[in-house]
Amino acid sequence: MTDLNRRDLLAGAAAFGAAAALSPLGGFIANAAAPAAGAQAPGYYRYKVGSFECTSINDGARAFPMPDTFVKNVPKEQALAAAEAAYMPKGMVTVPFNPQLINTGSKLVLIDCGNGVANLESSKGAVGRTLQNLAAAGVDPKSIDVVLMSHLHPDHTNGIRAADNSMAFPNAEIMVPAKDWEFWMSDDNAAKAESNAMMKNYFANVRKIYAGIENKVTKYDWDKEVVTGITSVAAPGHTPGHTAFAVVSGNSRVLIQSDVTNIPELFLRNPDWHVAFDVDPMAAQATRHKFYDMASSEKALVVGFHFTFPSIGYVEKDGSKYRLVPVAWNPVI
Repeated sequence: MTDLNRRDLLAGAAAFGAAAALSPLGGFIANAAAPAAGAQAPGYYRYKVGSFECTSINDGARAFPMPDTFVKNVPKEQALAAAEAAYMPKGMVTVPFNPQLINTGSKLVLIDCGNGVANLESSKGAVGRTLQNLAAAGVDPKSIDVVLMSHLHPDHTNGIRAADNSMAFPNAEIMVPAKDWEFWMSDDNAAKAESNAMMKNYFANVRKIYAGIENKVTKYDWDKEVVTGITSVAAPGHTPGHTAFAVVSGNSRVLIQSDVTNIPELFLRNPDWHVAFDVDPMAAQATRHKFYDMASSEKALVVGFHFTFPSIGYVEKDGSKYRLVPVAWNPVI
């Protein structure tokens, strides 16, 4: 067996480069200059659930310096170590965003709709990409029948507004969890949040986004078939009305977990860690264990809003923790 070391590899690469630069006639080969693309390819990925055609739509990903309290119940150094072990940029955390489009054959249902186009320019194209990726996938926003919200945090709900503040999906029924609507629209709850800047902004954002359309919003309850083939699943803690979904067609089933966990490298791997965004951290922790115990025992396909695109995988139990096994990219549907 040949034993290669780094010096051998570098020397070999240099020799190959020198040889490749010379033509058989002793001259030099001119490398053709190609302009850099300067932009990412569209982000959408199709998969089947029985007869349903589903599409994971990438809204982008945001990388930012990890706040001191991003994980509220462990030292920041421990959280940073987990992020670095997942090869995130040093000192940073990267959060992806991935709505799901479900074509049931009779309805076109968008589950969550991303950060909204208002964030495209301010983020330099990093987030707010749902509309452009739907267009790349050949989907007209006017053709969407239902926008089904898992909860009312900005990264899931702001995308219902277009750049001019009109409805981005003008023909769609907007469905929201009844418990979340009750919580975020409560004046008493908003008053209690005055001292918490993040929560105060969340309350203000819900009222801004839904201003003028309050009477057009359909509120749904848990454990109901909210659209044919799509059942709401109670998953409280992240928000009081936070909801996951079971999508079933024939003998096939996928669990759309929404925000049962934020980025899995931290919070699926460490289900007892509390992310700063959870309204009730202990309830969210209990939901994670219940949901992932179910998913792992059933070997169910799981889709996570904050999983790395295309955001689909299986959850395996690993002692008191869990690990995510991403599905292999399939070139056919």
